[in-house]
Amino acid sequence: MTTTALLGALSQGLLWGVMAIGVYITYRVLNYADLTAEGSFTLGAAVAARLITSSFDPLLSTLIAIAAGVLAGCITGFLHTVLKVPPLVSGIITMTGLYSVNLRVMGRANIPLGRDNDTLMRQMATFLDTTERIASIAVGAIFIVIVIVLLRLFFNTEIGYVLRATGDNEAMVKAQGVNTNRMKILGLILGNACVALSGALAFQSLGFADISMGVGTIVIGLASVIIGEVLFRDKHSHRSLWAVVFGSITYRIIIALVLAIGIHPNDFRLVSAIMLALALSMPLIRDKIKLPNILGRVR
Repeated sequence: MTTTALLGALSQGLLWGVMAIGVYITYRVLNYADLTAEGSFTLGAAVAARLITSSFDPLLSTLIAIAAGVLAGCITGFLHTVLKVPPLVSGIITMTGLYSVNLRVMGRANIPLGRDNDTLMRQMATFLDTTERIASIAVGAIFIVIVIVLLRLFFNTEIGYVLRATGDNEAMVKAQGVNTNRMKILGLILGNACVALSGALAFQSLGFADISMGVGTIVIGLASVIIGEVLFRDKHSHRSLWAVVFGSITYRIIIALVLAIGIHPNDFRLVSAIMLALALSMPLIRDKIKLPNILGRVR
């Protein structure tokens, strides 16, 4: 694998690592099978693309994309908590509706980034006097640190503890007089905000937004979460978040290696599905061969 391919894998691993954190919040922390990410990732990219190509400030466009992800999480939470739609179905409904919403936002199926349009990556490249690929790594790393620090601070608050407790034992939390429906909505908001942020950053890195770019988001997110848990398992929440990011980078490096040996790009989804199946079986394999806890040794 060439250095260019490795840098590309690192860049995409960091940018999609934000999405993987969002999936981790809903699937692991909240224990909620949320498929909204398939639509909210594209929503974040669509909002950022429409604004940036209309000469809006890229940072402001990214923040508005995050707000759009918050709204998507609210809709899923409303369907589940108020209308009593099952978690899996509520995510499917929102994801399906977001397809039309994303088309409306974009105005067409694909929006390319113009040469004169400013992005966070281009601003960083100018600031560091380097290439956009290196700038993408820098921007991804900055947002990863910001997201993890903010989430760590949040999870150490009383509400953060209640949110985690809701995912662990909802009945117990209800017995303490806590409104668990609000906690579910809050968790869905946090998760989809991260996913939409990742979509906005991915657009600025890839140079285009496409209506189908969110397809397979759940598979990639889950694979990143599980790979991170297998290689860097740790019970401390802040280290678990870092583990998810390292899992995302590892996933991207594996994909780059697979493509480097001659696998056709059309088989990318098949390779991703196989990797997810292997990742799901890794806990059993890890216990059989007694893989070390890498992250647990890092203090």
